[in-house]
Amino acid sequence: MTSSTAAASSAKASVGDSNPVRAAEVAFAATMAKRDFKAFAEFIAEDAVFIDGKQPLRGRAAVLAHWKRFFDGAEAPFSWAPDLVEVLPDGKLGYSTGPVHVKDKLVARFASTWRLGADGRWRVVFDNGSEVCDCKPPR
Repeated sequence: MTSSTAAASSAKASVGDSNPVRAAEVAFAATMAKRDFKAFAEFIAEDAVFIDGKQPLRGRAAVLAHWKRFFDGAEAPFSWAPDLVEVLPDGKLGYSTGPVHVKDKLVARFASTWRLGADGRWRVVFDNGSEVCDCKPPR
């Protein structure tokens, strides 16, 4: 099984999985660590909107064109993991959020909205990130 196939399998909803969106998010993040752009692409919905700074990236092609650069090097430039995941009661829409790290430093938080497709696969439809403050604690 290729890593792309494994990632696609992880993105499928499974009956015994108590939180399939968490499983999909973890598999999605693993594509960055494994440097597998093809597998990454399989998690992006055709109509996805990724908010990247001031200019939204609209559509899968635009998202992939922008994100390709993050897969060019041998080492992942950042990593992410969910720390909060929710799924609507009808099981068709989910939300995940969590920290983004560069090496061991927390630099941002991500927020993704996931939709269950007719094929049983979860895909990201909205994604956004926000930098975290590297501030001194209040006095």
